[in-house]
Amino acid sequence: MGYKKALSDISRHRNAYLLALSASMGSIFYGWDTGLMGGILTLESFQNYFGINKMSASAQANFNGNIVSIMQAGCFFGVLCTSWVSSRFGRKRSLIASGIIYLIGSLIQAVVGLGSSQVVALRVLYFGRFFAGIGVGMVSALAPSYISECMPRHIRGRCTGLVQFSNNVGMMLSFWVNYSASINIASSDMQWRMPFVVQLVSGVLFVLLMLPQPESPRWLVEKERYDEAAATLAYVVRTSVDDKAVLLTLDEIKADFIGKQQISLPTQFRLMGESRATALRCLIPSIVTFFQQWTGTNAINYFSPQIFAALGITGTSSGLFATGIYGLVKVIAVGLALAFAAESWGRKLCLFIGGLGQGLTMLWIGGFGAIHPQNTIVPASYVSIIAVYLYAVFYCIGWGPLPWVVASEVAPNHVRTAALTFAVSVNWLFSFMISRLTPVMLEKITYGTFLLFGMCCMTMAAWTYFFLPETKGYALEDIKYLFEKDVIVRSLEDAPGGRVFLGGRRAMPVEEMRRAADGVQDSDSSQIAEKGEEERIEVADLQI
Repeated sequence: MGYKKALSDISRHRNAYLLALSASMGSIFYGWDTGLMGGILTLESFQNYFGINKMSASAQANFNGNIVSIMQAGCFFGVLCTSWVSSRFGRKRSLIASGIIYLIGSLIQAVVGLGSSQVVALRVLYFGRFFAGIGVGMVSALAPSYISECMPRHIRGRCTGLVQFSNNVGMMLSFWVNYSASINIASSDMQWRMPFVVQLVSGVLFVLLMLPQPESPRWLVEKERYDEAAATLAYVVRTSVDDKAVLLTLDEIKADFIGKQQISLPTQFRLMGESRATALRCLIPSIVTFFQQWTGTNAINYFSPQIFAALGITGTSSGLFATGIYGLVKVIAVGLALAFAAESWGRKLCLFIGGLGQGLTMLWIGGFGAIHPQNTIVPASYVSIIAVYLYAVFYCIGWGPLPWVVASEVAPNHVRTAALTFAVSVNWLFSFMISRLTPVMLEKITYGTFLLFGMCCMTMAAWTYFFLPETKGYALEDIKYLFEKDVIVRSLEDAPGGRVFLGGRRAMPVEEMRRAADGVQDSDSSQIAEKGEEERIEVADLQI
């Protein structure tokens, strides 16, 4: 997309972009904490306050794992309550509630230890992180779904990917706040409290920005509030409720919900296995969020100062500065990927290239650690440091923003809440596990940590190539046809060079499957369908 065309598109769909930006602001929570805690753990003032510097190396590794992973535990439980809350009260109000919960947890962390002993302060810190995690977990499950349900199809991938962009912005800001605290604030309680205080700003902004946003049109249709759903659709594409695109989209959503309105959550979980196609569509969101954690990104996000130290960058401030550059690289890379790759390359190619690139860089870092275990600088050390930054670039091309896009697109509408809740629960469960194990792995198996993650990245690249169809450009109501038959054939058709494996086999085009499902098969009906299709193409840019 050219520069002028991109600006014109943003102006035309500014309401949609504002809605996506407002909801994705919640993702700053997680990004902020990811970078925040890893940096705070390296501050001498924090170590002195909680007596960490008096622990053995093994005890320190366990403490680091516990203090980081306790938030992931809160996130897991937050996700579990999201299904009922969002189905009962709607996406918008649930998002606002998640922001308020996060603010309370952040405030507890900022004032921890005031007027209490070291032992009590540590317990309160654990509680504050767990409580804030509930809000983070809720927003991580709700934001991608809410954005995807509201966006016009041709910008849906880019807008849903803003969730990861905001995550990286929060991470980058926290990296630089930590660096600023380390060089500008004397070693005291305020040095480590200040980053906790600053994180309140993102929570306040998120709540304020979400207040004027509309409710999800698909949730409104599920509750049979059709006029409000039409108003939301019209607001997003900046047109009237009587516009052809609005009415067509509303009819498609209604048709998809026929006989399925207000399905209870237990019933949704049961319906996830109602057919092979539905089960596959409900499984893929969990697969991509599972793979996202096994890229090893959180190993670097949380413990990057320690990793840079192992590569020869010594000193707290130097490590935090290198980590800040890492955060800046991720923000620039994910911004460029969303602007130019997500909608032009497609989901599949981005995930495939990202997985290969991450695998190669992780294997290099692990191999370098194996042949050069000392913390001294040699020429290959600089290559390894560059490899860490290249890893960030490849992550932002694929397995950073795209799993959320794929998960929110593939999940069936009538069981979307249950499917995405399960997927995000998987994400947080393995985020908790990896965050808990990473410091222990770095101490016990050192370079083997990176070799493990490198092989996982190669595995997910292969899975993407052979088993994931491209979802770019399809309405949410049409994605079901991608998984009804010949899934592997369709996946290889969409893969670069994949048709070599197929010979003359081809999957049935989605348009033909839709016409067959509508009963449009004879010649007269085909003419009507072609006329309807022309009308559909005219309004495709505005359809959601």
